[in-house]
Amino acid sequence: MTDFAYAYARPSVLETGPEGQALLLSAFAEDAAETAGTACFFRGRLRDSWLAARGLSTLAKVVAARFVPQSAVLRDPIVTAGAGQLRFEAFSSCNGVYARLDLGPEALDGEFLCSGTTNVDFNEPMVNALARISRTEPVLLSVGEQEVVLERAAGRVTERKVALPERWIKGLTTVQGYLAQMEEKLRLTRLQAVQLVQSLPAGTARTDFFLVLRGPRPSFAAVASPGAVRVGGVHRLRLLEGLLPLCEALRVYAAPNGQAAAFVLELGGGQQFVLALSADAWRGFSGEGNQLEALVDELPAEWVAGANALFRGNETFNPTLFALEHGLAPDTVDRLCASLSAMGLLGFDLLENQYFYRRLPFKTQRILSLNPRLKNARALLTAADDVQLVSIGAEGRTEARVRGTGVWYTVLVGGPEPARCTCPWYSGHQGQRGPCKHVLAAQLRFLK
Repeated sequence: MTDFAYAYARPSVLETGPEGQALLLSAFAEDAAETAGTACFFRGRLRDSWLAARGLSTLAKVVAARFVPQSAVLRDPIVTAGAGQLRFEAFSSCNGVYARLDLGPEALDGEFLCSGTTNVDFNEPMVNALARISRTEPVLLSVGEQEVVLERAAGRVTERKVALPERWIKGLTTVQGYLAQMEEKLRLTRLQAVQLVQSLPAGTARTDFFLVLRGPRPSFAAVASPGAVRVGGVHRLRLLEGLLPLCEALRVYAAPNGQAAAFVLELGGGQQFVLALSADAWRGFSGEGNQLEALVDELPAEWVAGANALFRGNETFNPTLFALEHGLAPDTVDRLCASLSAMGLLGFDLLENQYFYRRLPFKTQRILSLNPRLKNARALLTAADDVQLVSIGAEGRTEARVRGTGVWYTVLVGGPEPARCTCPWYSGHQGQRGPCKHVLAAQLRFLK
């Protein structure tokens, strides 16, 4: 069989049970091999194609959304295949919303030929095809190194690999750091999830809102209270309007410092959808610096190469077990985990409370060139007297002077207390958006 589209549309093939399905998958495999010419990560059937299509449609909605006017519209989901599952990840065009659809083993009926990651556009043909998938329609999916193919009786849609935007790369290095710190705050039923959307304030929120439970009903308040979850730019939750009525449960998470919140929809059938929001609608995850300190102590290149050789895409990364299995000191593995996460090579699954490995389709060295604060900190070290030691106090607390533009800033690093600086950046953000270049320079000079 060479004409897959014709074979797929024939009722005789679709109605012959397992034999017909096997023939269908065989034709799909042959066709994919002829057209791709590169590595194919997964090919097979979506068990609940309608529900998966709703999740992918919501992902496409997130990618097309922008909550900052000057941001460009981009449509570049990242797809990771391996360990029996597919993960589709994306950011809103303004980079302040992160979304991920996970299709676990229960959601897929096919074969994983190898693990890997690609990134494609979700153009109008794909969005339209997803919107037209009916509740009982059989749908096949192929994820390869160079393309993602969706196959229906009505035809095929192919999305080709595209260049990954730099903002996406920087966002991945940041959002996982927030997710790994989050704690579960609320668990809502499907009815409560629908009520959550109904309680959203009208229009575009200009101030923070706080999600609380008033009796059994979730609602939003303008004033914080014990146990409330801060949600900046609460209007962004409307992205979930079409998916919340389909979930079995909704879990709400928050970072301890209130700088991000996440909503995890348990969809059933091995599917879950994650939506993470930055602290404010105008703040993109790509501009946060919560992972910069993990990049100060550079990870040896052989460690990254070893991780790429050892782990498959989506494979669980448990730092404690990894340390025990390989006889490594816990602080060494903590450093490895922090660095891999800061480079975007680790994602974080909130429901499983564990990291998963992600092979990104670019050279990891590219990450280091995308952090201007870290680059500027290293530039300060090139001059002999731009970073000067003042004193070393109790518990290793180090005071330094770092040259600014026509002024010297006082920096405190080391010891049990958070780093501090007298520069305008630190005064404005109080460390909530990562360290300034002066703190980084002092850490590079005196704490490495």
